Amino acid sequence: MSDKQVNLTGGRRLTRNVVWNLLGTGTPLLVAIVAIPLLIEGLGTARFGVLTLAWMVVGYFSLFDLGLGRALTKLVAEKIGSGKDEEIPGVVWTAMTLMGALGVLGAIVITSLSPWLVGVALEIPEELQLETLSAFYLLAVSIPIVISSTGLRGILEAHQRFGVVNIIRLPLGMFTFLGPLAVLPFSNSLSDMVLVLICARIISWLAYLIVCLRLYPELRKRVKLGREMSKRLLSFGGWMTVSNITAPLLLYLGRVLIIVMISAEAVAYFVTPYEVVTKLLIIPGVLVSVLFPAFTHLFQKKTSSDVAVLYKKAMIYIFMGMLPLVLFVYFFAKDGLALWINEEFALNGYRVAQFLVIGVFINSFGHMSQALIQGYGRPDITAKLHLGELVIYIPYLWLLIDLHGIDGAAIAWTVRVAISTLVLSYLAHRCICGSLPVKY
Repeated sequence: MSDKQVNLTGGRRLTRNVVWNLLGTGTPLLVAIVAIPLLIEGLGTARFGVLTLAWMVVGYFSLFDLGLGRALTKLVAEKIGSGKDEEIPGVVWTAMTLMGALGVLGAIVITSLSPWLVGVALEIPEELQLETLSAFYLLAVSIPIVISSTGLRGILEAHQRFGVVNIIRLPLGMFTFLGPLAVLPFSNSLSDMVLVLICARIISWLAYLIVCLRLYPELRKRVKLGREMSKRLLSFGGWMTVSNITAPLLLYLGRVLIIVMISAEAVAYFVTPYEVVTKLLIIPGVLVSVLFPAFTHLFQKKTSSDVAVLYKKAMIYIFMGMLPLVLFVYFFAKDGLALWINEEFALNGYRVAQFLVIGVFINSFGHMSQALIQGYGRPDITAKLHLGELVIYIPYLWLLIDLHGIDGAAIAWTVRVAISTLVLSYLAHRCICGSLPVKY
């Protein structure tokens, strides 16, 4: 590959990639702040609510790739680290073929389930059901594009080409909000807006494909798909999928129990601070996406001392970046919610924000430890940890909600991520020492 002579784990390169990720992730959020009130005003609350469901569905389509996007990034970075660049095309096209097949399967599943989702599960208002159903059919067709895009992006991330990734991702992220806004003067139909979003996805997919083929022309060669490589990709990706499924369950359990044990109104007091406070996890998130392939690369080079140095630096940067923001949110939670929404909302929700922001700070370090463990080749450990948490979490979540209401749900979440972070930190240390066997 053309990057093989480049130091993919150099400090300047990694720092530059983190900045690119912050730009690519943070800018669409700023656009959303401006665009969302305009969309609510133009669409009305009900239609906007359905549009947010469409955004959510697109976001969760990545589950259909069974973790193959992350597995592809890991294995390509592994081949680079071990100097086996000639094997990369076989890895890439085996993964892309699997992802294409899973994308088609996902499209069939969502198409089949759409009438039930719209008519029963999501309780869409009757007057919006027809256009929502059309929108869901369009979203189903886009699943292969969404999934294969994660694979193409994974190739670039494995080579630390985050500048290129974010040059493509940034306009797509902005267009997620600006696209519907551009359609609004001509139509308020959800299917029209979803169609525009899908066109943007197709353009970004083409951009990823063209860039990959130009930067790495050896990908144009015909290769034989590897059965053993397929097994390895699916095995690694399968454990990643377990984590990707259980992590949202651990989140939504709290919301469900609040509805059952308290009220739907109480959920709003919990969810709103949660959605704001957890946005701080963008900071460790952009670091993780850059350092995951870097950890893989260094482990393949058998340079555990370099892994330890990089891991320690990442933890220091997370501490320095998160602490001021966490302290600001903690001390100004009540005033901030009162200013943003109203005094009553602030009175009911500010303690939730304070408990959650402590958990977010702790969880930031857990994100980095998890990336190191997965880069080492043990995604099964993090998946099993999440499954264990799921079993243990329910009893004390129920108890704390019963005793302290929505504050109890926030405390339970913080306790859970604190325990998880401690375990992950211990396991990350064992990976650095090489005392855990590599399985994937």
